[in-house]
Amino acid sequence: MTAAFTPSSPYQPLLRQTHNQRILSLDFPHLPADRVARSRWGTSWLSRGRPDHPPVVFADRVRNAMRLVALDGLAEKSGFQLGQGVAEARAMCPEVDVLPADRAADRALLEGLADWCSRYTPLVALDGESGLYLDITGCAHLLGGEKSLLDDLLARLFHLGIEARAAISSSAGLSWAVARFGSQSVIAPEEAVRVLAPLPMAALRLPVDMIETLGRVGLKQVGDIIEAPRAPLARRFGSILLLRLDQAMGLEDEPLSPRLPVASLSAERRLSEPVQGEDDILGLTQELAARLKPELEKRGEGGRLFELLLFRVDGRVFRIAAGTSSPLIEPSRIAGLFRERLQAVHEDLDAGFGFEILRLSVPKSEKYEVMQEDFSGTPDRQQPLAAFADRVMARLGAESLFLPVLSQSHVPERAAAFQPLADVEMLKTVEEAASTVPACLRMASVRPQRLFQSPEPVEAVAEVPEGPPRSFRWRRSLHRIARAEGPERIAAEWWVDGEKAAERDYFRVEDEKGRRFWLFREGHYGGPAQPRWFMHGVFA
Repeated sequence: MTAAFTPSSPYQPLLRQTHNQRILSLDFPHLPADRVARSRWGTSWLSRGRPDHPPVVFADRVRNAMRLVALDGLAEKSGFQLGQGVAEARAMCPEVDVLPADRAADRALLEGLADWCSRYTPLVALDGESGLYLDITGCAHLLGGEKSLLDDLLARLFHLGIEARAAISSSAGLSWAVARFGSQSVIAPEEAVRVLAPLPMAALRLPVDMIETLGRVGLKQVGDIIEAPRAPLARRFGSILLLRLDQAMGLEDEPLSPRLPVASLSAERRLSEPVQGEDDILGLTQELAARLKPELEKRGEGGRLFELLLFRVDGRVFRIAAGTSSPLIEPSRIAGLFRERLQAVHEDLDAGFGFEILRLSVPKSEKYEVMQEDFSGTPDRQQPLAAFADRVMARLGAESLFLPVLSQSHVPERAAAFQPLADVEMLKTVEEAASTVPACLRMASVRPQRLFQSPEPVEAVAEVPEGPPRSFRWRRSLHRIARAEGPERIAAEWWVDGEKAAERDYFRVEDEKGRRFWLFREGHYGGPAQPRWFMHGVFA
């Protein structure tokens, strides 16, 4: 029996004062079956009607037995049950179509649907294996209200071959419950109690064993516990029951984590006619960048990362990101970045029947300092270099350009490293670091033009105990030394190599053919271990 609720219910004033947010819950009851149906019969199979085909079920190994883990609509109507054995299912219907479950493919389809739903709001969160949450707060008016938005979403999904159920309310819990167990699609905040009361206990997202226990004591509907004393319920069933109830009523916050970071700034263009050509896409991208420029200037920021979303008419969404080496606001340069990116992803970008929505976002921005241009029209001598770096990285990838960076080490192979050019300001850092090296040190410490990442062993004949090599064999070739300079002794870094690591004596040598090498001896003659010789670099 469902309790009657009056405007004087203690929940009503709280509900009127709570959230202004509006959450849309999407449930895909037959997601695996829809995935297979789309591949077999096309994306418009729902609108054309299901072909004459046996029920489709999906099986996976559960507790060392093959059991049904997903069904299509016809299988549900035919009496198949989740958890049922495959042998029993075949006995019920010999012609049943049993397919292996593919959770990775189902997950990919769900994530693709999440990308597609970002056409309505950027705040899209995954809900388990077959659902989505959309935070549409402040977005519904763009499509004529919540009912119009919901109708548009469900109609588009229907024509894409995806069966879906949805509901909108002020809490994620209530939307989830109504989408799966209710009949009303849009619930106003003051209607929460009335709509939730007649729903079964499963609508509160409770564990199965708790739902069975509640049913045994006669608590089968949510309305049976809404106004019941809370302390006995908590003692008998634990805090999870009241938490789920309060979340559904909107009395307890339930934060949603968007699947992807939400950009701080974006501009969108919805087209009456889809576009396919690269020039059309780039022209619209520059137009969107021009719409973003005033807001970036108002904030005093420039974009460091731009993301272009292309919504294809068949539901697929392409995300193309382009980073910059310095803050950027110029629309022409932003469009130029995506020209390079489109060239790089040309093989993977299939326009199909065209793109109907384009969205340009700025996920990352930094402070932008406006500089006075000189007579050449260039405000900064590093601007051409930054433009070059941006084009190269957009075409070849973020780690296509590297800079040598000094490290706090005197061991040659550790003294410098290459880091990706992520910021044009790194150029200034490298120049400043190079200028601070004392001139005497730069002259005394001559290094080869090519330094091997790992020293290569050689066979050397040398004067003992401290003399340079007379000859050495490297890569099966014998070299006789004509001139030698050294040694330059470099001690090991005991905190890295250990206290027993040997010292190195480096020699700059030139063979009889004029080739110059950089060799070192590790250890000393007459020591506890025989010294070894290594080739570490070549000068020319």
